[in-house]
Amino acid sequence: MRSLGDLIAPRRLGKDFRWLLGSSWTSNVGDGIALSASPLLIASLTSSPLLVASGAMMQYLPWLLFGLLAGSIADHHDRRRLVMLANGSRAVIVLGLVIFLATGQVTVWIVLAAAFLYGTAEVFADTAGSTLLPMLVRPADLGLGNARLQAGYLVGNQLAGPPLGAFLFAIGSFWPFAIQILCVSLAVVLISRIAHTPIPPKDAAPTGAKPHPIREGLRWLRGNAPVRTLVLIILVFNVTWAAPWSILVLYATEYLDMGALGFGALTTASALGGLVGTACFGWLERHVSFATLMRVCLSLEVFMHLTFALTTVPAVAFGLMFGFGAYAFVWGTISTTVRQRLVPLHLQGRIASVNMVGVFGGLVIGQLLGGLIAQAWGLTAPWWFAFAGSAVTLLLVWRSISHIAAAPPAIDSAEPQSER
Repeated sequence: MRSLGDLIAPRRLGKDFRWLLGSSWTSNVGDGIALSASPLLIASLTSSPLLVASGAMMQYLPWLLFGLLAGSIADHHDRRRLVMLANGSRAVIVLGLVIFLATGQVTVWIVLAAAFLYGTAEVFADTAGSTLLPMLVRPADLGLGNARLQAGYLVGNQLAGPPLGAFLFAIGSFWPFAIQILCVSLAVVLISRIAHTPIPPKDAAPTGAKPHPIREGLRWLRGNAPVRTLVLIILVFNVTWAAPWSILVLYATEYLDMGALGFGALTTASALGGLVGTACFGWLERHVSFATLMRVCLSLEVFMHLTFALTTVPAVAFGLMFGFGAYAFVWGTISTTVRQRLVPLHLQGRIASVNMVGVFGGLVIGQLLGGLIAQAWGLTAPWWFAFAGSAVTLLLVWRSISHIAAAPPAIDSAEPQSER
């Protein structure tokens, strides 16, 4: 009988993958703790809706400002060390916040500044971290590896971390952040145990003037239709997704009359669905083509928006959120795996950063549109917008999905040793 460790991280993925997985899971627990503790801290310091909303915006702004730079840096330096340095910086930033909390000198402006600095370090940590998996496992194992990393995000960031953060905040405002320091520090220690991280290949020697690294990445993306289309799909679907999600708390508490507890249960249902999706991913990968899975996931997204626009039954909303979690994390695993297979190792950081800039740019645009649409036409209007926008987008890219899934892998994809 296989051990639990072999079920979570099969031996063929190698010891280095297990260190990466342990680091990612530990870091996600710390981030999940802060996910609930940070808004609670800001709300305890100010009653201004603008300042409370600014706390969430601090998570997105660094991606728009530094995302492309982080990708270029990741492609030209030791990626493992970059993750260690960025996570170490995150621990130091939170330590400074804890000192202010412990001495009673904290203000909302200090918290917002800490959130921005933490988010900036996170940009570099996540960008460099996203490039490590293709360097550690075979291309054929990228799907399984990404599914295991996604499972850690679900358990730590979405399920275990937030309630733990709220509980620790009730004991003392600095406790969740003190525990977060321990989690992030442990993540640094675990990733330092990775024994082998190949240096990314250099960019091809230019025939004329050497192009700027960021422009070189954008030029490659512009010339690669499958990856370019995938990035555009993610951008547009994040706009349509964020529009109704920006007013989900009002939709749940006022339109469906579920109350605050019901709203919290909706997010839990999504996380539980995500666990089911990631647990089934190995079977799905073996029995269903990526093109079919991609079309099914995007079609379910369109259906979900329509059903949310029509329903007035809380039980239906719970079922939709559970299903959303399942297909959304299958989609996330597939899209990440496809991108990693198609992008050369020396461009992984830059293309991943363009993708993340699109993700967070889409979230910002969608949230703004959702608020404006709901203000003008009511709480179900953003769902109708999301349904129409996602349906039209899916029709436009339906045929292209086959080309994305069937595109040949990058010629310099790593073939790491299975055991280290």
